Amino acid sequence: MQEAALTIIVKGAILVFLFLTIFAYTMLLERRLLGRIQGRRGPNRAGPFGLMQPAADVVKMLFKEDFTPKAANQVVFQIAPIVAVVAPILTLAIIPFGGSTTIFGHHVTLYGTDLNIGLLLAFAAASMGHYGLMLGGFASGNKYALIGGARTAAQLISYEVSMALSVVGVLMLSESLSLVDIVKAQQDTTWFILFQPVGFVVFFITGIAETNRTPFDLPEAESELVAGYATEYGGTKYAGFAMAEYLNMLVVSAMTVTLFLGGYSGPWLPEPLWFLIKVFVLVVVFIWVRATMPRLRYDRLMKLGWKVFLPLATLNLLVTAIVVGLGFAH
Repeated sequence: MQEAALTIIVKGAILVFLFLTIFAYTMLLERRLLGRIQGRRGPNRAGPFGLMQPAADVVKMLFKEDFTPKAANQVVFQIAPIVAVVAPILTLAIIPFGGSTTIFGHHVTLYGTDLNIGLLLAFAAASMGHYGLMLGGFASGNKYALIGGARTAAQLISYEVSMALSVVGVLMLSESLSLVDIVKAQQDTTWFILFQPVGFVVFFITGIAETNRTPFDLPEAESELVAGYATEYGGTKYAGFAMAEYLNMLVVSAMTVTLFLGGYSGPWLPEPLWFLIKVFVLVVVFIWVRATMPRLRYDRLMKLGWKVFLPLATLNLLVTAIVVGLGFAH
């Protein structure tokens, strides 16, 4: 029992370290790719090839002024960035990066834990992360921050419903809420993107909206709200919100890979490497979309969620239910 507990602690520590490192270099990757797309170099001065830029950013944030407005709710203002960061890390614990292996004679699974309600936990954690943004906007005592928090709530409601409906087809095909079982079901048949192309498109685009990334970054639209829910934050607290955004981007990419792209399955290469390659491709798509698409107008954001994605996800659910009920999916 002690060995099992120690294994879980070690895996958790490695997982957190790994994804915090990936987050730092995902930010560098984005800045470099945006630079190339816009005809410039991007950060390339800190260390060889600019690889020390994340470390320089950390030092800069540590020495930036960090203050709390007098009108702010002191307690909620402090914990909001923590809630935003913890939620995506919690989701990472249930995403399988590989099957199992033997290390020093011990059987080790390449995921934090396998829950029979794993997908429900992932959606619950995603919703909890949005509470961090909403609480940050509410607690700041700033009208721009409050509007940003309200927009976060409206956007969450508008796109969470479509996102949830888009994965029901996957649940019907895999007959499980466990992310490990969903990956194994795709190994037994084929990737679910072939059976659920509409579900894949709806899930990924609503995932971009859930992460508040361009073109869905209305909660922090600088031309309207300064920085939205993060207006009054500085230093490490502001860095916490930035970290949450990039961690959510990694989580959405990892969930998309797990649900629709076969997870860690693939020929020749090690399973975790296949998983990271697929996640990397989707992260590049995130960055490409940011560099290409203009920000939506707010009424069009709501219209897209309620009048386009919700009917599409519902229709996909009905068609999948009919196909599975008639036995054509087996």
